[in-house]
Amino acid sequence: MRLCPAARSGAGAVSIGGTVDVTTRRTRAWDDDGFDDAVPFLARLEKPDRTALLDIGRPLRYRTRDILLHQDEPSTHVLLLLRGWTKVTALAANGYEALLALRGPGDIIGEGAAVSGRSRSATVTALEPVEAVVIDQGRFTTFLGDHPRVSLRLLSLTTDRQRSTDRRRLEWAALAVRERLAVLLLELVRTHGTRTDEGIELTIGLSQQEFAGSVGSSREAVARLLKDLRSRQVVATRRRRLVVLRPDVLRRIAGESGGG
Repeated sequence: MRLCPAARSGAGAVSIGGTVDVTTRRTRAWDDDGFDDAVPFLARLEKPDRTALLDIGRPLRYRTRDILLHQDEPSTHVLLLLRGWTKVTALAANGYEALLALRGPGDIIGEGAAVSGRSRSATVTALEPVEAVVIDQGRFTTFLGDHPRVSLRLLSLTTDRQRSTDRRRLEWAALAVRERLAVLLLELVRTHGTRTDEGIELTIGLSQQEFAGSVGSSREAVARLLKDLRSRQVVATRRRRLVVLRPDVLRRIAGESGGG
């Protein structure tokens, strides 16, 4: 497994006006050997297609912790994220909750249910104030039919996301929970880390349950691992935020060969 260096990707936003700032490529946390699910949907579109798509929607704003989409609800619309970050989580029948992804500026959410006509497979929650454009399901699917280039870009995004998920599942199968947690923390450092005098502060707040679901373990096990990392001064908790003090230790745990 090899993680490539990255800068914090929270910078940059997409504006509703005629120009859309998608020139800043959000740095991926995983080396996917030629495919890259970290390139957001709007950045994949040519400017005329991008402008036309945004023009058929209407702007919406969400506050921190607002739920944008609910798991299992019928699909009525899709959202194009312009500013702010969200978390995508899913809840199993046994109460097991997993963090599936983080979606930010330029991303599209709700497209799978809109195209398939099925209910939503996950819940999307705002991690910070979010600005988005909402497009009704019917208008979105009609637009795809009238704009085959956009349909192909959406198919490309869906394929890249699935391949990235498959790659992670394959590689994580060989890791212990401790190693998975270290990899996850390093990924968050690279995509949502802000350097402070103390260390690298994660700009998103995730619960122990979400960490547990992400690494395929119980909340109790993750709590013990985080407690051990705190006692070793590898991480610290500050104002409901996690600060990584020793990323070098996390890299050793994760088995990385390169520096960060």
